[in-house]
Amino acid sequence: MPKILLDSDVIIEWLRGHPPYVEQIATLIEQHAELFWTSVSVAEIYAGLRKNEEEVVANLFLLLEPVEITIEIGKKAGRYLNAYSKSHGVELGDALIASCATTEGLELWTLNKKHYPMRDVRFR
Repeated sequence: MPKILLDSDVIIEWLRGHPPYVEQIATLIEQHAELFWTSVSVAEIYAGLRKNEEEVVANLFLLLEPVEITIEIGKKAGRYLNAYSKSHGVELGDALIASCATTEGLELWTLNKKHYPMRDVRFR
C-alpha cells in the first residue's frame, strides 16, 4: 500500500476539482493508499484560500494523515538548505516538505520536481 505525501500544489489542484487529480486521488483512496500532509502545505493553502473554500479545506485535511515536523525533520531540512539553497534556490518550505517525505519514508507527489533536487526524495 503506497504512502504518499501530497505537496501543496497537488492538494490545491484536488481542492479546485481538476479532474486528473480528483480521479487519481479517488483511485488511491480506493486502493487504501495512505495520503499525508504537512503543516507547511496547510500554511501555503491557507495563504491562498478563497472565501468559499475554508470548510472544504478543513474537511479535506480530515481525510489525510498529518506528518509532524520534528527536530529530526528540522535538522534534515537545514542540511537540505545548506546543500541546495544557493545552487538550486531551495526554500525553507520545500526543504521541510522534502525532509518530511524522506524521514518518514513517503513518496512525494508534487507538480514541481525541480523544487526538490535532493537525491533521496522518491517521487510519485
